[in-house]
Amino acid sequence: MNFEQIYSPNANFPHRYISPEKLFSYLHRNLSDSIQQIGKSYLGKPIYKMTVGTGDINVLAWSQMHGNESNATHAMLDLLATLDKAPGLKEDLFGEITLDFIFMLNPDGSEKWTRLNAAEIDLNRDFHNEASTEIKFLKDAAASRKYEYALNLHEQRTIFTTDGIHPATLSFLAPSENVERTVTENRKKCMAVIANIYHHLKQLIPNQIGRYSDEFYPTSTGDNFIKAGMPTILFEGGHFAEDYTRKGTRRYYTIALYYALKSIAELNSATTGWEAYLEIPENRETHYDIIYRNVKLNTEHECILDVAVQYREIFEEGKDEISFVPFVVEVGDVKHKKGWKEIDCTGKIFICPNKYPKLDAEVDFTIED
Repeated sequence: MNFEQIYSPNANFPHRYISPEKLFSYLHRNLSDSIQQIGKSYLGKPIYKMTVGTGDINVLAWSQMHGNESNATHAMLDLLATLDKAPGLKEDLFGEITLDFIFMLNPDGSEKWTRLNAAEIDLNRDFHNEASTEIKFLKDAAASRKYEYALNLHEQRTIFTTDGIHPATLSFLAPSENVERTVTENRKKCMAVIANIYHHLKQLIPNQIGRYSDEFYPTSTGDNFIKAGMPTILFEGGHFAEDYTRKGTRRYYTIALYYALKSIAELNSATTGWEAYLEIPENRETHYDIIYRNVKLNTEHECILDVAVQYREIFEEGKDEISFVPFVVEVGDVKHKKGWKEIDCTGKIFICPNKYPKLDAEVDFTIED
């Protein structure tokens, strides 16, 4: 039985946006024996850690360090829902590992759908300063026992592809421990796990798995955890064609999470096959969401150019889902980039309150025949 064949999303969380209160209520109703509160956010919201499994291999993972990156929270909820239907797989997996999973490390940012916490701090750049309350709880958790692996779970923007054509739906990284990007034994442990994930998923989403830049970031969480001796694997969920609510990404993120844990159990800190990690193509920044090509502006002199647009994800209180609002990000010759959607405006009329589209402003123009 393959996990991908029985994958089932948790029906309690159908939207990309997850209300912290809804998540907390669900955890107490369904996982009360497995969760404990490990701290409170800047605004006093609880931060919960779930412990599942009885194995000797200890794994630490966390979701929504950035509040507007919910795929990892979905993936953990979907993983549990799927394994409940396959007790054999569940027993095999959690008989080998013990997983400590911190749900929604940044609940304040998650509620407002912002990257930063309520004090406007990026938790993933606060490792040394500890200006945020939330990063201290993560570091305390990491120090509470000897973890063989950590999973640093994130999402990336729609701008990334694996080859200039296919979206980087999933990207992974064995982070560097130093500026020189030395391939250490701990990095090889991470690379071996990622190589196994790649082996399982490349047939499911061919050309849609990338390798994130291994530039060393002195203040980031993953780089510092692995530098301190804990092998740490970065997940990045990205774009899936015509799927801005990321339901497709959610599916493959969950499958990747399962195979990460399964590979951790099977490898047990071995580095077998790590070299295959280097076969994964590096992420490329090649795309905008929309590019309007050959737009003729309403100017006295002839002016024909391209207009590039990116969606901003905005949550409005009282709604169940985020909104995607188009903003102008580049105007001029945009031939160096592609659009997931491209609109040829040759021979069409540009209707706008201004002569020019305004950069970093919401789209206020229309294109008419």
